[in-house]
Amino acid sequence: MCLPVVATEALVASEALSDTISLSNVEVTANRASANDPIAYTNVLKSQLENSNDGRDVPYLLGLTPSVIMTGDAGAGMGYSYIRVRGTDASRINVTTNGIPINDPESHRVYWVNMPDLASSVRDIQVQRGVGTSTNGAGAFGASINMMTDAPDDDPYAEFSASYGSFNSNKETFRAGSGLLGEHWTADVRLSHLGSDGYIDRAFSKLWSYFGQLAYRNGGTSLRFVAFGGKEQTYMAWDYASKEEMALYGRRYNPCGKYTADDGSTAFYPDQTDNFIQHHFQLLLNQRLNDDWYLSAGLHYTDDDGYYRQYKTRRTLVEYGLEPYFNAEGHEVSKSDLIRLKFNRNYFGGGTFTFKYTGKRLIANLGGAANTFRGNHFGQVVWVRNYVGPINPDQEYYRNHGDKTDANVYARGNFDAGRGFSVFADVQYRYIHYIIKGVGDTYDWNTGAPVVYDIVRDYNFFNPKAGVNWSKHNHRAYASWSVAHKEPVRDNFTDGDPAHYPTAERLFDYEAGYGYESKLFAAGVNLYYMDYKDQLVTTGQLSDTGNPLSVNVPRSYRMGIELQGALKPVDWFDWQINATLSRNRIKDFVEYIYEDEWTNPISIDRGDTPISFSPGFVLNNAFNFKGAGFDGQLASHYVGKQYMNNAGTDDTSLDPYFVTDLHAGYTFKGLLGMRSMRVGFSVYNLFNAKYCSNGYAGAGYTVAADGSKEIYRYAGYAAQATINFMGTVTIKF
Repeated sequence: MCLPVVATEALVASEALSDTISLSNVEVTANRASANDPIAYTNVLKSQLENSNDGRDVPYLLGLTPSVIMTGDAGAGMGYSYIRVRGTDASRINVTTNGIPINDPESHRVYWVNMPDLASSVRDIQVQRGVGTSTNGAGAFGASINMMTDAPDDDPYAEFSASYGSFNSNKETFRAGSGLLGEHWTADVRLSHLGSDGYIDRAFSKLWSYFGQLAYRNGGTSLRFVAFGGKEQTYMAWDYASKEEMALYGRRYNPCGKYTADDGSTAFYPDQTDNFIQHHFQLLLNQRLNDDWYLSAGLHYTDDDGYYRQYKTRRTLVEYGLEPYFNAEGHEVSKSDLIRLKFNRNYFGGGTFTFKYTGKRLIANLGGAANTFRGNHFGQVVWVRNYVGPINPDQEYYRNHGDKTDANVYARGNFDAGRGFSVFADVQYRYIHYIIKGVGDTYDWNTGAPVVYDIVRDYNFFNPKAGVNWSKHNHRAYASWSVAHKEPVRDNFTDGDPAHYPTAERLFDYEAGYGYESKLFAAGVNLYYMDYKDQLVTTGQLSDTGNPLSVNVPRSYRMGIELQGALKPVDWFDWQINATLSRNRIKDFVEYIYEDEWTNPISIDRGDTPISFSPGFVLNNAFNFKGAGFDGQLASHYVGKQYMNNAGTDDTSLDPYFVTDLHAGYTFKGLLGMRSMRVGFSVYNLFNAKYCSNGYAGAGYTVAADGSKEIYRYAGYAAQATINFMGTVTIKF
């Protein structure tokens, strides 16, 4: 189960490292960087994804790329998983598939759990660090991830793979393709099932997914209809556990769904689950216009629908539109346990286009996109403990919607100036119109009614980029300057302080790098300075729905150095290593601490503080072996200390961790009529490290009898699995 070999712009020391993306001449990949663009990027190829794909989510498959940190709620790689790049969270990482935006337009997050086993239908992935090239959808404020799905195959094929391991984790995947039919048509299909009990108590996942493709090509015309999606049910694990709870109940303790039963015992609600279905449809045209000009256009539509069911204890009934009642003893009951359902019903569609010109000295792109989104949010109360009086069995207590229009146009060119120099320029204009209207899911005690949203925002962003690249023989050097803007997401409006609604962010990104390549070894260095205005940084706290809360800070920055190296002394072995050393700071940070939710704040001037969840050191190391049908890898991942708030307090931080995984596989050729059969085995967390890779932190204060204010802090930690195992068999016909 070898994890991806890092194939970057500066590392081509071996045959595996020197692989490049091979695309049809008619296919336009406008939002991808090439070796002549002054961009820091990493390519992960199909062959690397195949050997590492045992059911873990995409963030884990990218875990060895520079500056990447991955984590998951269930602790074992399946279910809800997340990725950060250079310390920036997933809502600031632009993700596209075939150039189509994948980020949820409201939250800007990518819920990989809604697209399980997508990696089995992905041809390759490019990760751009920093602002990168202009792209469609959410702004890239830390990185962009561009995935290309499988290309049509001229030869018929069938493939079955199955994985099983610790925590009852399993994956079954069937893939098949028709091959070329009638000289023009091909069809491909994939069906997958994944499941896991999770490392964390009750954090099970039940996942299903599909991929289908019907393709037509004729001369310089290629037309593809692509459909993929999934269905998921996961038990909640996003509340995490405190250190005190872990000491009492163990590292695997899950507080989600906890309540006190009628007999006074502690119980856990068995149906505390998240349930979601998502479908993506894409119609993709690639047209060769003449020897120099190409057109790429796409139409897309995403439909998703789901809810989560949650047991809430001691809730004030009036918050849910219910009247207090009198129990048998004649006492008024204003608080009770209840079960609520929170629904999302979303529609997202639009179109993209790109004209590409390829001349002798100039490569240029003119492109853009227009998208529209409608998100419906509503909630129901389906049960109240011991409630007396009439109640609608589906008591609806809030309903609101978000409407968003997002359009952009960009032009990009790379000009060969001679003597190895090329000049890069990229300019983008982006317009966003966003409204949130309706009754919210929070209660305003000042007005005695639920919060009412009437938010209308328009944003106009101008994003220029420029740079220079020099390549000669085995050397490459580059420098670039980029501007990016990003609008706030839904949670910034609905879960933040209503007295301080968020503003848009701006980023100036400065990058410079150098790389050397040879058959024996390769080395590269990239320097970056990311200067933010009004950056929305996570506070460490979570909303009532488990999403990270953020707040604008006037001035902040991320600066660092990314180092990469590779050595291939013999054909059957190579060594790869990359490291990021960084400094991530908020200038003149003021911490606000509340006595109650958004009431009676006090402020503390903290000066320059570390940005939350931004370690100063990340290291990846991999020893790779391949020959005579055997492949193996010993991979290690080190992440330095992370603060879970922006005050830099040690008692709410994540300790450094060092995790090593061992992978081995053997491929049989021509066995029993099969094209190939690969048997693989992985040992994750080989040295049994007990670590936490994510969490939350918060603070408050109490007023003592003498009037003094005493600050308290609290934190929860996402414990990850200790040593665990996974085996895989893949048969190809």
